[in-house]
Amino acid sequence: MPELLGGDTSQYLFWVVSIAVAGLLGGLIAGLLGVGGGIVIVPVLYHIFSAVGIAETLRMKIAVATSLATIIATSAVSVKSHYARGAVDVPLLKSWSLPIAIGVVAGALIGGRVDGRVLSIVFATVALLVALQMTFSGAGTKLYDDFPNVFVKWASGAFVGLISALMGIGGGSLSVPILTAMGYDIRKAVGTASAIGFVIAIPGTLTYIASGIGVAGLPPFSLGYLNWVGALVLVPLTMAMAPVGARLAHTIPRRALQRCFAVFLAITSARMFYDLFQ
Repeated sequence: MPELLGGDTSQYLFWVVSIAVAGLLGGLIAGLLGVGGGIVIVPVLYHIFSAVGIAETLRMKIAVATSLATIIATSAVSVKSHYARGAVDVPLLKSWSLPIAIGVVAGALIGGRVDGRVLSIVFATVALLVALQMTFSGAGTKLYDDFPNVFVKWASGAFVGLISALMGIGGGSLSVPILTAMGYDIRKAVGTASAIGFVIAIPGTLTYIASGIGVAGLPPFSLGYLNWVGALVLVPLTMAMAPVGARLAHTIPRRALQRCFAVFLAITSARMFYDLFQ
């Protein structure tokens, strides 16, 4: 048994069970609110890795890389469903994918090299902003009938990719508000965001793997910063719970759900800031 988990079988059990809970919660929230499970999975993994003694400078990088790996599978299933319903804007996806991918690679390269606490600051800050947006905003405000020019399209795409790679999320929390502001129908925005998650997850995961090769202090079963056992546990549970969450979404007021999730994000943000500056 590697020393990182104290050579104790109970620590491994705690590790696997906790990751399984993260997968269940991530899938449920993803189905309930139509957001990527990464925004739930990353903070849960962060606290699991903290509990088993992984260095503060590494735990967020591992959480982000592992979350991105799970998004490859979940986005593949999600985009298939949305595409079958005609909710994926293929021309938009083709024109927006390149700047998003460039932003993802840049973000993952930065994330693999900076102190992991920088990723925690980014996640905590954006989580707090998303919580405030969910709490106080109504329906998305339309600013344009389309992207006003190519520069805005490329800059916004690179921004979505960069921040998503630093946070370990599929980008829906960022891309959907941008697309609705640019005049896209909310259903098309959500459906296209599911495909964008696929664009984000593949280069992001590969870049974090490459950046983490040979780094000391990584937990057992790691490939670079990706903890592949964690990903294998997360994927089937997340995919199984997403449809359950989608069904529940039709029985619970959406506004109440949004506010509950906003509280979760605000608490997560506050806890991360506390850990960083205590």
